[in-house]
Amino acid sequence: MPLREYQARDSAESCERCLKGFERLESGSDEPLERCPHCGAPVARQLSAPAVGASRSGFDQRAKNAGFHQLKRVGKGEYEKRY
Repeated sequence: MPLREYQARDSAESCERCLKGFERLESGSDEPLERCPHCGAPVARQLSAPAVGASRSGFDQRAKNAGFHQLKRVGKGEYEKRY
């Protein structure tokens, strides 16, 4: 389920929460919010960058725990086992 970001359309009638912007966990089929759930002010959904590849160290640890090995090239045709 994606995390959607919202921000107030009009700063004059918004609360501190929607003025700064807030995130909401929604399913892909949910309609976008039109009003702030806290104060009822009009809000607009913001474009945000996806979180891709956030933790390489987590991937390496899971691969190691699953029995995979990682090799590092040290020369022409020579590799060193990292784990």
